[in-house]
Amino acid sequence: MVITDNILIIDFGSQFTQLIARKIRELNVYSRIYPHTYPLEEILKINPKGIILSGGPMSVYDENAPHIPVELLETGIPILGICYGLQLTCKLLGGKVSPASSREYGKAILSKISESELLANVPGESVVWMSHGDHVEELPAGFNLTASTPDTHFCCIENKSKNIYGVQFHPEVYHTESGKDILKNFVYGICSCTGNWLPEYFIDTEIKEIKSLVGEKKAICALSGGVDSTVAAVLINKAIGDKLTCVHIDNGLMRKNESETVVKKFRDVFNLNVIYIDAKDLFLNRLAGVTEPEKKRKIIGNTFIEVFEREAKKIEGAEFLVQGTLYPDVIESVPVKGASVTIKTHHNVGGLPEKMNLKLIEPLRELFKDEVRNAGRKLGIDEEFLMRHPFPGPGLAVRIPGEITREKIDILQQADEIYINTLIEKGVYDEIWQAFAVLLPVQSVGVMGDARTYEFVLALRAVNSVDGMTADWYRFDYDILAEISNKIINNVKGVNRVVYDISSKPPATIEWE
Repeated sequence: MVITDNILIIDFGSQFTQLIARKIRELNVYSRIYPHTYPLEEILKINPKGIILSGGPMSVYDENAPHIPVELLETGIPILGICYGLQLTCKLLGGKVSPASSREYGKAILSKISESELLANVPGESVVWMSHGDHVEELPAGFNLTASTPDTHFCCIENKSKNIYGVQFHPEVYHTESGKDILKNFVYGICSCTGNWLPEYFIDTEIKEIKSLVGEKKAICALSGGVDSTVAAVLINKAIGDKLTCVHIDNGLMRKNESETVVKKFRDVFNLNVIYIDAKDLFLNRLAGVTEPEKKRKIIGNTFIEVFEREAKKIEGAEFLVQGTLYPDVIESVPVKGASVTIKTHHNVGGLPEKMNLKLIEPLRELFKDEVRNAGRKLGIDEEFLMRHPFPGPGLAVRIPGEITREKIDILQQADEIYINTLIEKGVYDEIWQAFAVLLPVQSVGVMGDARTYEFVLALRAVNSVDGMTADWYRFDYDILAEISNKIINNVKGVNRVVYDISSKPPATIEWE
């Protein structure tokens, strides 16, 4: 895809780097993240309208601290340094950075000192979010101070002749009251972006490129039933029509009646050519007796590849493979040396055997989840489907710690259905980013009627998040939790105790395995 109006983000390892990219895209401006090691000559080839230097966990004076060539700061391209990015800019240009007398985390009051295009429409005083241990002690020559906080004097700085700006706080986080205005001032006022990153633009350009790429050949798509693979399939179908064949593999680890419902919808509503493969017995037989989480994931992934490869060979003339890979998948799966680290291996980034000789089409790999949903709306996919909560690639396998059996899957499917349906009935489903049940490998004593029971414990999980990188547990009304618990215990044989998980990410992950 050719993008002429873009902001380049250089990553120094901040937990908020993805959030910077998302916030810029919410302003209808394309942004992309690159490692701090990305060569200067390649950056110049991209010809970005502006560059944002992210925060990071290190000190600019640490051994092996990430850095950039000072020549980047002399290009005239508008630059905004955030936290570490501000400190590194000052250090490279001759300023002085030193450890702060006290580390500053959380909210602070920003006071404007002078007028600045970066701070246009920002109140004289506003709340900003801090997360730093060092601070700028002396500014480089040519820089001016535009705003301070009680504990950070050089909080906002600028050098208009060099087109360089810096903030010690994080404008990309929700807690910074005027953060969106500051980013908007940078990309529109300072970088002169036009705001042409829209769903319609993405869809039109992708369809043209896919048509040109595929021509009269054929493509296949592994269709899970999730939002990502569905939007990818519908988009590809718009481009090449019946030259696309979708394969849905039922691994027995889906939600209750999921495969049957999904396949019917794909065929009847989306008019997709779908092959349904019932592989439940194969997956469950291979998972028998396995308890180690990563081993379960590998069995599921390898078995999926085996089944999919077998079916793909039956489709004569198929030369392309469609995957619903998203931009966060790409970022998390490619470690940035000296900064961000790979958190986990993603099921849908690579992984299929090279001997398949299929060329990969990943039409969504530049999009975040909310952008996928926006594209789906423009493609005519219904809102109820688009707003479904995320579902993991390995399915219920990561929600059944310990050995997986048909009995456990049946119990979890029933409980999860009750849980989700109750959230919908109570009107809170759309308030939650992801909700699901986990069947624990723990049994507890209970009393049902006059009989003593010894049955499974079920954990409920509900979190809110922007992109899954961080998450906080959802604060339920206790009456809703009580109703869900009663329904599950009264209707699902095998469960006599329900608990609610109130762990945030970090330190916990969203899924249990």
